[in-house]
Amino acid sequence: MEKERSEAPRFATTLIRSVQSADRAHRCAIAVMAKASAPGLVKTRLSPPLTPVDAAALNSAFLVDVAANLHVASLAAPIDTFMAFGPIGAAPFFEKRFGAEVGLIEVWHRDFGVCLFETMRTLFALGYGAACVLNSDSPTLPTARLIEAAHHLAKPGDRAVLGPSMDGGYYLLGLKAPRSEPFETISWSTEVVAQQTRARIDDIGLDLVELDPWFDVDDEATLHTLRSQISGRCEASAEAGFSAPATVAFLATLDSRGEMSQPPYQEASFSPAAPVALVDE
Repeated sequence: MEKERSEAPRFATTLIRSVQSADRAHRCAIAVMAKASAPGLVKTRLSPPLTPVDAAALNSAFLVDVAANLHVASLAAPIDTFMAFGPIGAAPFFEKRFGAEVGLIEVWHRDFGVCLFETMRTLFALGYGAACVLNSDSPTLPTARLIEAAHHLAKPGDRAVLGPSMDGGYYLLGLKAPRSEPFETISWSTEVVAQQTRARIDDIGLDLVELDPWFDVDDEATLHTLRSQISGRCEASAEAGFSAPATVAFLATLDSRGEMSQPPYQEASFSPAAPVALVDE
C-alpha cells in the first residue's frame, strides 16, 4: 500500500509571523495562549448557560480585549504581543483578526506544558530578553499587571514572574531564559497548578516575583463574576480592571436578546488604531 505523502501533522510548533521590533534583547514578548473560536470546541464549560455559538463568540471577544490590553501596556513598557494558538490549521482565523503588530505562533501538543514551553522557546529563539505566557480568559486583567511583569523581567538578574489566578492556576508566567522545568509534572486544570509551579521554580533556584492575583472566566460562576465586575457590583477585587470593550459589547448584545438564541452576530477585531472596531463575521 502506498504511504500517504501529505498527511497533516497532529502536533507542531511553527512560527507563522513575527513582530517587526528592534532591540529584542531588551524587550519582553508576551504570548497569549489562544484557541480559534470554533463552536463546541472552545469555552465548553460556559455552554450552558451560553449556546456553543455564543461561547465561541465570547472567546473571540476575550482575544480581542487581551490583545488591546497588551497594546495599551506596550505604550508604557517594552512589550511585543504574540498569539500562540491552536489547533493546527487555525492560522487564517488569527490572521483575519490580528494585524502585523501581533505575532503568530502555531503551537499544538498533547501536553499543555509542552505548548507553554514550546511557546517560550520560540520567543527566546527570536532574541527576546524576556518572555511570558498569558491566559486568554482574563479580559479585564489590570493593564498594570502586564507592565509590572515586563518591568520585573527587565531588571538585572535571573528570575521568574508569576501572576496567580484565584482558582489556583495562573494567568501569567514570565522567564528570562527558556527553562522547561516550570512546565513539567504539573497537574494542569486543577487548583494546584500555581502551587506546583512555585515548587518547580524553587527547585531550580530561581527568584520568584508574584503579581497580585486575578480571576479567569471559564465557567458559569466566573462569568457571573465578570458580569458583576463590569456592572460595578464585584466584591472580589476593589481594583479596576481593563475596560474590555469587546467583551462588554458582546455581553450587552446577549442581554438585549433576552434568550440565548443564535442569530448572526458581530465580532470584534483588533488594530492599535481602532482596538474595538466591529466587523461582520
